[in-house]
Amino acid sequence: METTTRRPRPHDLASFAAVLAGLGALAALVSGNGALAAACAATALGAAVLARRSSRRQPGPMPYALRWVLFLPRWPTTVARLRAILEPRPGERILEVGPGVGIYALPIAAALGARGTLEALDIQGEMLAALARRARAAGVTNLITAEGDAQRLPYADASFDAAYLVGVLGEVPDLSLALRELRRVLKPDGRLVVGEVIVADPDAIRLPVLCELARQAGLALEHRLGPRFGYFARFRLAA
Repeated sequence: METTTRRPRPHDLASFAAVLAGLGALAALVSGNGALAAACAATALGAAVLARRSSRRQPGPMPYALRWVLFLPRWPTTVARLRAILEPRPGERILEVGPGVGIYALPIAAALGARGTLEALDIQGEMLAALARRARAAGVTNLITAEGDAQRLPYADASFDAAYLVGVLGEVPDLSLALRELRRVLKPDGRLVVGEVIVADPDAIRLPVLCELARQAGLALEHRLGPRFGYFARFRLAA
């Protein structure tokens, strides 16, 4: 499989600076240095704003070099919450877009049983190779990987029981096109789950924006799980 090496995006660096400055503000506050805490907090806020703006100007996938971020704690978009709202059933065919190293893919594939299949599509071959290695190590055999673009899904119409993506939609240049493609590949009774963490991810999509884009794509919000700053939203095909 051909791989493409991607450098850290400007908003990755800005987000990292925001986190460091935020930790510095907390440390200064604990030590009683109010002036330093205020300066660090202002720096963190400025870096976060810069990261958000850069994300929308230059959307793109998290580079493979930063994959370690995917192993950080997932609250509030935990695997347990994804399973609760996605409701994977044995024997189903489900699609994950942007699986990264498989934090969600491996447990969801296991939930589908031997008769089910999880298809994992990512634009970065390096991520898929890492996912495949982890799947083999975990004994997961019902996972199929494919390199491709969320804006042009390489699947037939109405071919999936469900689809999901977590922290990925905002990395796609054309959000509306990606949602229309996801709707296209879902069966008439299929479900789509989107997960986002607003406070920590410069690529995150706020729920009202997502709902409007989904409505335009022919999808209707059915259920939300978790707070608005870190939610899972389940959509169905609109009547």
